[in-house]
Amino acid sequence: MDSISSPQGDLILDEEPEGGPTFLDRLFDHGLLIRTGVDGLYGRSGAFESVVDALERLITRLGAADHAEVMRFPPGMSRPAFERSGYLKGFPNLAGTVHSFCGDAAGHAEILACVEEGRDWTGQQEATDIVLTPAACYPLYPAAAARGPLPAGGRLFDLQSYCFRREPSLEPTRMQLFRMREYVRMGSPEQVLAFRESWLARGTDMIRDLGLPLAIDVANDPFFGRAGRMLANNQRAQGLKFELNVPVNSVEKPTACLSFNYHQDHFGSTWELRQADGSVAHTACVGFGLERITLALLRHHGLDLAAWPEAVRHTLWG
Repeated sequence: MDSISSPQGDLILDEEPEGGPTFLDRLFDHGLLIRTGVDGLYGRSGAFESVVDALERLITRLGAADHAEVMRFPPGMSRPAFERSGYLKGFPNLAGTVHSFCGDAAGHAEILACVEEGRDWTGQQEATDIVLTPAACYPLYPAAAARGPLPAGGRLFDLQSYCFRREPSLEPTRMQLFRMREYVRMGSPEQVLAFRESWLARGTDMIRDLGLPLAIDVANDPFFGRAGRMLANNQRAQGLKFELNVPVNSVEKPTACLSFNYHQDHFGSTWELRQADGSVAHTACVGFGLERITLALLRHHGLDLAAWPEAVRHTLWG
């Protein structure tokens, strides 16, 4: 892995005192995050959201010259499309489904009795045709394929969505519901790899302009099980995934704030997404963890936004 570098030189993350308040505790105490009683599920204050909004505008400016087509999907997607995507092969432990009551009056009475008596009432719930979106790009591929072959220059999309991954944690950077901003490129291998290289440079410049230390590292997705270890090794060996890491919770375990992914023809084959010449399209994406970048800024520049370095405030708010 590349060493952590900082635009201000050697920036050392202050260690949390043993037995003292954690970073998450301090975020709660300052009202930046709001407790819900579930680990990884938090409300956000107006101050927190002002940073997220500023990051969104900054990312839009960085990609403006590319003229990406803007699409916004809700945080739920079609269950048949989700199943076809192959997500369950690699990440069954992270998936979230939407269940609903589909019974009659007797079933309703049973639910109320269970709630009253403190018993499990979810047996009356049935899976719907909606699942929670695991990544902002997943609803895009079937929609893009339905348009027919790509034009000769391929296509570029700008996405943003709340996403769900079931991994409860006390690390504030590992939320179960979080927002992901993405640019997705579809076309030839040459087109999508050039796109990824371009965003590796832009993303690095963006994080440096925000006054944060960073490292670019080859990475892999958290595939599940024994077969998943082979998939992860292959992904790393082929250099299909890079992450831009910033120390937030600790220096030893930095947080992936941006991700740069080359899917090869996986989604093209899955959705029969074709190039103009009829060959299978390749895809790549760059993903921005909006909450994670915000938390990195709060960790390194402090919980009082007004006291952040002027250069950082200028980058975000002009």
